[in-house]
Amino acid sequence: MFEHQERTAILLLVAVTVCVIAAHLVLGAIGKQPFSSGYSSSSPDGQLVFLQGTIDQVTVIKNGGHIILVIDNATVFIPAQVSGKMSYAKGQNVSVYGTVQTYQGEKEIVVGSAEDIRFVT
Repeated sequence: MFEHQERTAILLLVAVTVCVIAAHLVLGAIGKQPFSSGYSSSSPDGQLVFLQGTIDQVTVIKNGGHIILVIDNATVFIPAQVSGKMSYAKGQNVSVYGTVQTYQGEKEIVVGSAEDIRFVT
C-alpha cells in the first residue's frame, strides 16, 4: 500500500505531532512561573514578569472597557477582552503575570489572558 519513504514520512509526522502535544501539556502544567521574573522598574520591554501585591487604584477606561490597576506603585493594563466579567477593588490582593511595555514613557505590565490574574487570599 505505502512505499518505504511514505511510511517513514508518516511515522515522522506522527512522532512530531506526539512531541508537540506532549510539550504543550507539560508546559501548560508547569505554568508561567519558571519563565517569568519579578517586576521592577528596570525590567526591559517584552520581558514576562510576575507581580503580587495590593490594588491601590482601579481605573476603568470609559471608551473601551480596559482596566488599569495600580499595584504597589506599578501600573497593570488589562485589556477589555481579558478582564471579562472580573471585578477589581482597592485593597484586594492579586498576583498577575504579564509582559512589560512602555506606554507614553511609563513602564506598565500588560496582562495577556484572564488566567494570568489571580486573587490572593
